[in-house]
Amino acid sequence: MSFYPPKITALFHAPQRAGKAVRANAAGTGASFVCGSFLRVFLEIDLETKEIRDASYKTNGCGFAIAAAEVLTENIVGRKLTELHGLNHAEFFGEIENELGRFTAARTHCAEICFDALQAALQDFRALQVEEFAGEKALICTCFGVSEDTIQTIIASDRAESVEQIGDLCNAGTGCGSCRFLIQELIDIHELEN
Repeated sequence: MSFYPPKITALFHAPQRAGKAVRANAAGTGASFVCGSFLRVFLEIDLETKEIRDASYKTNGCGFAIAAAEVLTENIVGRKLTELHGLNHAEFFGEIENELGRFTAARTHCAEICFDALQAALQDFRALQVEEFAGEKALICTCFGVSEDTIQTIIASDRAESVEQIGDLCNAGTGCGSCRFLIQELIDIHELEN
């Protein structure tokens, strides 16, 4: 008799993504005060294409945490940052539960720490982008390293009139989404001046 449901047991006994990604350039940790477990996610993100090439994790968590981490890290490999849609929490939790079955209320924190760790790893990647930026103007989109100059040039030359059009042309605003209001301000300023 197994302590865990069958799908959880299978991943617990044969994890495929446990350990540190060899070429990881981003890492983040999630922790639970409910049980004292932590989970650290490691990502290898291609600097040019912004595609997640590899993902792995380390945890001291239970079988539910390991299974959730397996599903999450497997599901994000091959996805571009633009495909993560600003890290929709419900979407990721849904992906985990679709593969593993519904988590009881007493076990939802096991999946929550995975999401928190992923979010922290992507914040770590954005911090790397900011550190490596060497432009004269402000860096507006840290996910894709797009400067104020680049966005202003696109607005002026390509006649982009919306944040979505800017995103289509240079990816700015299509990652975490935190820069969308800044892009809209640049569009508004351009419209006022012309």
